[in-house]
Amino acid sequence: MNTPSSESVPVKALDPGLYIVATPIGNLGDITMRAVDVLRNVSVIACEDTRVTGKLLKAIEAKTRMQRYDDHASEDVRRRLVELAAREPVALVSDAGTPLVSDPGYRLVREARAAGVAVTSLPGPCAAVAGLTLSGLPNDRFLFAGFLPAKDKARGDVLEQLGGIDATLVFYETGPRLVRSLNAMAEAWPRREIAVAREITKLHEECRTGTPADLIRHYTAHPPKGEIVLLVGPPAEDAAVHDSDAMLRDALSEMSASKAAGKVAKLTGLDRQELYARAVEMKSQ
Repeated sequence: MNTPSSESVPVKALDPGLYIVATPIGNLGDITMRAVDVLRNVSVIACEDTRVTGKLLKAIEAKTRMQRYDDHASEDVRRRLVELAAREPVALVSDAGTPLVSDPGYRLVREARAAGVAVTSLPGPCAAVAGLTLSGLPNDRFLFAGFLPAKDKARGDVLEQLGGIDATLVFYETGPRLVRSLNAMAEAWPRREIAVAREITKLHEECRTGTPADLIRHYTAHPPKGEIVLLVGPPAEDAAVHDSDAMLRDALSEMSASKAAGKVAKLTGLDRQELYARAVEMKSQ
């Protein structure tokens, strides 16, 4: 990788404050010149893992002091960083991508703002946005929902809560948990279009789309590694309306109108009360 040399980026004194710096999610060439400038010239870099950030600093020829700051950092560490940022420039980075997007840091930003410390955000790589652009799913409206819960019931509850939202849903997931999440989606939304984006910006970047069942078959046979962006297309309302009568008839053959309406609402994202009224009408015919 060709990184900016110390001569190619203008060295200037930075004002005191907290600088939120996005870092590459895979390809080191994605770092911005502004990020290089800031990381070289702040007094300290607050980071999740000094080993990970240390590799980046070596690549950009920066010798800045690092301070570990993650979800387990104490209030005292956070207070000291805010106090330092009031006098000197301090950077906040995550291991990869944009800090605070499903990463630690929001408490530090809140306390810095409350203390009157200037906060500056340097835009850059973000896996959620990169995955959205790769997927081909509607992107005029999307909801980022972070990582799904690890436990089956909690995961199912979250999917049920989000099922009716008319937007593309964006999750982060890990390779070992991907098929379990896809199985939960197959139960909740068997007809929704799903995209799995992985190895983003790296040599083997991949974005695979299909129904949950399609993707379960593929990733059961080809277990993925690393971190993944998992995207779910919005409810296809027209198709859902077209299919809902058939789905209600199937459900009514084995359960009450109320339960049938609840089941179809969960699968399609349609209004439960409207489905219940339709189910009652169908039962009376």
